Amino acid sequence: MARITAGVATSHVPALGAAIDLGKTREPYWADCFAGYEWTRRWESEQAPDVIVLVYNDHASAFDMNVIPTFAIGCAERYVSADEGWGPRPVPDVIGHADLAWHIAQCCILDEFDMTIINDMAVDHGLTVPLSLMFGQPAQWPARIIPLAVNVVTYPPPSGNRCWLLGEAIARAVASFPEDLNVQIWGTGGMSHQLQGSRAGLINKPWDTAFLDRLTADPEALRGIPHIEYLREAGSEGIELVMWLIMRGALGPGARELHRHYHVPASNTAVGHIVLENG
Repeated sequence: MARITAGVATSHVPALGAAIDLGKTREPYWADCFAGYEWTRRWESEQAPDVIVLVYNDHASAFDMNVIPTFAIGCAERYVSADEGWGPRPVPDVIGHADLAWHIAQCCILDEFDMTIINDMAVDHGLTVPLSLMFGQPAQWPARIIPLAVNVVTYPPPSGNRCWLLGEAIARAVASFPEDLNVQIWGTGGMSHQLQGSRAGLINKPWDTAFLDRLTADPEALRGIPHIEYLREAGSEGIELVMWLIMRGALGPGARELHRHYHVPASNTAVGHIVLENG
């Protein structure tokens, strides 16, 4: 049967994608930030996942104020890179795993999660930047990808606890899929950052570090963090961290930390990254 072997979390700052695309990753401003992903690139090459369930948020590329799904799962065979105003990123198309995606959708809906099923959408930097961070610039991505888009842009976003429970439901769905697959689940977005208002540029390293610590030391405590704490401590865009809890909820209680990276600043954003082996 299929199995979730690991969870990966990372920021998906669009400037990281631009630095990769423009060959700037070794420049002094960027070098230390990208160095923290070298371990994971080697590890991913060794792990060779068949499928990645990639949790991210759309940035008005596939969805807008006319349609705002809380949880949307991509069930298509292929996804193209979105044009976010300066042309699509020069990255390979994302190849899906429609059979597993439909199975997850069916299982989660019957498990009382109201998933929105998407059969045609473009994917933006929220999804493609993490792939570039882990896999570089290949001719094609080395794994099939199931996009899972979460609304963290328009109030109200889902609670951290609801995201955790969805992760648990995804894990049950994957475990019931009959094909032998090595599946990883990635949570993306964050860490602390605010893009507008009087607190634009906010970065809270102590809070971010504590969040990373608790992913393994006290993950249950993360489930109860209210929206207002994310806003107060991690900035208006810090709510993206609830997507990491979908990843964490899909792993067992004994998940083990393999690698961690934290860097500031990257385009006025705190970059966080962690790799967890499933317990």
